[in-house]
Amino acid sequence: MTNLFIDGGAGTTGLEIEARLAGRTDISRIELPEDRRKDAAARREALNEADVAILCLPDDAAREAVALIDNSRTRVIDASTAHRVAPGWTYGFHEIEPDGRARLAAATRVANPGCYPTGFLGLVRPLVAAGLIPADWPISVNAVSGYSGGGKAMIAEFENGDTDTAWRGYALGLAHKHVPEMMSHAGLSVPPLFAPAVVHTLRGMIVEVPLQLAAMPGRPTPAALRAVLEAHYVASPIVRVMPAEALAGLTIEHAAGTDRLDLFLFASPDGGQVRLIAALDNLGKGAAGAAVQSLNILTGQDETRGLTL
Repeated sequence: MTNLFIDGGAGTTGLEIEARLAGRTDISRIELPEDRRKDAAARREALNEADVAILCLPDDAAREAVALIDNSRTRVIDASTAHRVAPGWTYGFHEIEPDGRARLAAATRVANPGCYPTGFLGLVRPLVAAGLIPADWPISVNAVSGYSGGGKAMIAEFENGDTDTAWRGYALGLAHKHVPEMMSHAGLSVPPLFAPAVVHTLRGMIVEVPLQLAAMPGRPTPAALRAVLEAHYVASPIVRVMPAEALAGLTIEHAAGTDRLDLFLFASPDGGQVRLIAALDNLGKGAAGAAVQSLNILTGQDETRGLTL
């Protein structure tokens, strides 16, 4: 039996994690009454009682939570941005590294990946590792997310009729907090140009990396890129490289409501250009689904337990 404490469980990600844990008999929940959820003494006690703590908190509060743990036994999964490139933390997207699952299973501190970085890294990391994308190549990332990625305030804005916006670009200063995570875990020596947007749908995410293969060193072919991705994820029950047949279109809802990550490669007729596209749920593999997947691995369960694929 695993004693689990979710610090910040009343937030969007916390509630999504709760839904995936419903009915689990291998998990014993540590819960605080409403009036003590933000009490430091109560949180310290719960964090130190837990075998595993999942932090669904703003960055500063997540760092504070880690500092409240004064034992070497409690294992932490942090869903915030605070520790995604921090020394001593294991990145929670184990599929992108050959030995990632074993490292994750042995970890005591796990940083849950960001939603956009999950799509980006799923596409790019294996190709950089294989030498098909140079580490210093100028990569652009175009991405759209459902508004649930903005948390309760943005959900209320869209659902209470406070906005009729269909598409809203942001991070226009090119300094989004996900960029260091993307750069570090992709093995890039230059930051990607990241262009995110939110659209008027609750959940779902599309992350696209267009590449001018004809201009790249070695002129890699679409077939070579596909072969690397297919070989890399062949054993994954969660990350799928989708067939090459032509699609009339691809919607942001493609993987909404699931915890999987679907990767696509579309090529020009002459093979000189490709569009690499990842489809996921920003609250699934992009947040809560990834946290539950890591929890399953930390506790020796099937990594897909409680997930929707």
